[in-house]
Amino acid sequence: MLLERLDVDPNTADEDGEPPLCWAASDGHEGVVKVLLERNDANLNTASKDGTTPLSTAAWEGHDGVVKMLLQRLDADPNTTDEDGETPLFIAACEGHEGVVKVLLGRNDTNPNTAIKDGTTPLSTAAWEGHEGVVKMLLERLDVDPDSANESGSTPLFRAAHRGHEGVVKMLLERLDVDPNTVEEDGEIPLFIAACEGHEGVVKMLLERVDVNTGIRDLAGETALSQARKHGHYAIIKLLSERKNSVPLSGSHRSTMTSSPKSPGLDQRPFKRIRRF
Repeated sequence: MLLERLDVDPNTADEDGEPPLCWAASDGHEGVVKVLLERNDANLNTASKDGTTPLSTAAWEGHDGVVKMLLQRLDADPNTTDEDGETPLFIAACEGHEGVVKVLLGRNDTNPNTAIKDGTTPLSTAAWEGHEGVVKMLLERLDVDPDSANESGSTPLFRAAHRGHEGVVKMLLERLDVDPNTVEEDGEIPLFIAACEGHEGVVKMLLERVDVNTGIRDLAGETALSQARKHGHYAIIKLLSERKNSVPLSGSHRSTMTSSPKSPGLDQRPFKRIRRF
């Protein structure tokens, strides 16, 4: 009834800057979204104060039905970013919403490599969170870079190895265009961080790649083996001790080691997220 009145503005926001369409999308009210979208003057891309659009909030909550409805509008932009640089795809990948990711990747104009401010991509955040289904879908796209590094030099493989996500590590290691020896800003490679964290299964998978170099040292001069010894990971010590390393450190890696002091450790999340609703 209200939307039948011409003096009712469907884009009027509340005190937090949230328009009606954003709230309906957030709660998954497909019927309300449908009615709002029938008003030609309803702005699909109206954002809240933090840059959240109806599409991004529907992606955040995992409402793939609402996402489909929104994307049917010709003025829908699947690559809009919020104040943190996150696209709807990035948000859905982070949260593990496979249905939403599938819908978004079905659009030819969705950029699967759009990164947030620190260079973290949808694939990298899905790898960090261990969302195997999302990682699989992204890797099936020919235009997705499986070895993209963020500002700190962390790749999807490094992040998955750090968290011990064996399924994700397996998928990435099956790709010949993924370099298992890419060095991040502290001079660490995936094998190093997996050995340090005690992820035996990940270490075993990495060592099955003949091109993994066990002798790479971080900025403090530590190796994967010395880290395993330091933390008392005896099964990993055995695996590394049995490996005869013959792979030289290639000059093709993205980062080179320097003599600068070792930074105090890895961030526990690639970015900060605050629930908006």
